[in-house]
Amino acid sequence: MARYHRTDLGRNAPVSTEITGYALSALVYLDLHERARETADFLCRTWDAAAQTMPFELGAPAYGYFFDDGIIVRGLLAAWRALGSAEYLDTAAAIGRHMLRDFDAGADFHPILTLPEKEPLERDALRWSRSSGCYQLKSAMAWHDLAEATGESDFDAAYGRVLEYSLRTWREFLPGHPEPLKVMDRLHAFSYFLEGMLPRAREPRCRTALGEGMARVAALLREIAPQFERSDVYAQLLRVRLYADRAGVAPLDRRAAEHEVERLRTFEAPDGGYRFGRKGGEWLPYANPVSTAFAMQALAMWSGAPASIAELI
Repeated sequence: MARYHRTDLGRNAPVSTEITGYALSALVYLDLHERARETADFLCRTWDAAAQTMPFELGAPAYGYFFDDGIIVRGLLAAWRALGSAEYLDTAAAIGRHMLRDFDAGADFHPILTLPEKEPLERDALRWSRSSGCYQLKSAMAWHDLAEATGESDFDAAYGRVLEYSLRTWREFLPGHPEPLKVMDRLHAFSYFLEGMLPRAREPRCRTALGEGMARVAALLREIAPQFERSDVYAQLLRVRLYADRAGVAPLDRRAAEHEVERLRTFEAPDGGYRFGRKGGEWLPYANPVSTAFAMQALAMWSGAPASIAELI
């Protein structure tokens, strides 16, 4: 899958392993098993077992992303649960060990490594994707899932380590940038933190952070939306509300959820996909599989469809 499609130019960005990982989870969720098998096989072929690395894009400068690797692992585990191929579990576990071994920075985990050297790229505090932060907890869910699949305690301990770090630092993440439009991007990233807590949602600190975090995202989203709004933020917030309600940790704010459903539906494109975003009421010329997958799952859950935490795209 390409990272995104330029609707104005009719051109795709390079193939992204992360976006392909998201798409794999979505294909399994939709029971499109043959497409899922093709996609999982592609990711297994792309994994460099000799070098123990996964490039973040094909045909691009060689970097590896901690966050991307976790998304790929969760996609492969979804395919393993649905299709039963041991190769998918083995590859997911190998990528999970690579994350543990090569991204470990001591206090946290490096966001990006250069390849093939596996040297950490310089961080940028104003760019969330080039910083370590609470958003990485979504990726660390891969370790939680691997611990359940393999029984390896190191994976569970690693998820717990990122959870502890995230619970100490999450209040520093928002707004995090002086420009409101950049804050909208950080709402997308912060929503990953909310998603990443779901396996431990009933623990008191996670319950508190979920409640406060959802309220913070909703307030900033409404404040910034007239200037810039993203479909994935609406979808992510709606999904977390529904998961938290079903888990009995945060009663659903129905009025707020109905607003998010209404806004999210306006992003649907004529082809059935979901547009990425709009600024000042004007559509941005980008479409990507992730915005569509998030919106599809959020609206399905709103309509009553079940979804386990393992199925979270």
